[in-house]
Amino acid sequence: MKHPMKSTLVAYLFDLAARLPLRILHRAGYALGWLTYSLSGKYAARLRENLGHAWKGHAWKDRSEADFRRALRANIAEMGKTISELPWLWRRPLDEVLRSVQSIHGLEHFTAARKRGKGIIVLTPHLGSFEVVGLYVAAQMPMTCMYSVPKLTWLDGVIRGGRERGQMKLARADVSGVRALLKALKRGEAIGVLPDQVPGNGEGEWAEFFGRPAYTMTLVGRLAQASGASILLCYGERLPQGAGYKIHYSALEFAPGTPVARQLNAALEAVIRACPTQYLWSYNRYKIPSGALPPDAVQVS
Repeated sequence: MKHPMKSTLVAYLFDLAARLPLRILHRAGYALGWLTYSLSGKYAARLRENLGHAWKGHAWKDRSEADFRRALRANIAEMGKTISELPWLWRRPLDEVLRSVQSIHGLEHFTAARKRGKGIIVLTPHLGSFEVVGLYVAAQMPMTCMYSVPKLTWLDGVIRGGRERGQMKLARADVSGVRALLKALKRGEAIGVLPDQVPGNGEGEWAEFFGRPAYTMTLVGRLAQASGASILLCYGERLPQGAGYKIHYSALEFAPGTPVARQLNAALEAVIRACPTQYLWSYNRYKIPSGALPPDAVQVS
């Protein structure tokens, strides 16, 4: 089968799935999450390890073993919903997707950042529905987001079609993409960055993240310094029973004298603690990028 045919088929299947109510897709996501957890030993082991280390050894020391097991079960289901909701978010009419945002916490931070007029760096970690955040912000103002072409290149058109809606533009995750982000900020626009994504060698530094060294991007600090843009942490909390989403904004300012990577991870930890069951604990956050020195060979901030 040729790639265009595969892309067309996936788009057709997404269109069919998008006809279902969000609550039904989230129920399917519950099953998908448990199926994935049951069939992929590597996925399950990483999820248990990352959540377990953060839960028991760093962030929630006062919680019981029963609390941890409940959080683990909830997280398995939420990760399935992250996938099952994509057809609805990408293929339903945009105005309907925007109406699924039931409330906004910290809207004053977004309003103040817009008034400054120096652009906004929107940091959306792998927490809740980061897809709905991009669509919502891009409905308010022009936004450019970093984007890596998927390994299955025939999926590229489906992904771009789902994300490039409203005032959203995608920029490749390379030097040209960084230039596009900086230009957008200098025009007073918004950009979107996944701040907990592991960068390539030379594009980050080691910093503690839930008590373990994690290779952390330095791009956010460089963009903020070069543009003077405001920085917002933002995530879309998934509401129960397919009721929609609640968007959370919080402001972030880097203090001089403390490594930016350390401050960034501390801010990420704070928002993740507020909604731990919807974080992508199965992501390989602690991997060593190809060519990078391991954390025991360098100073960790």
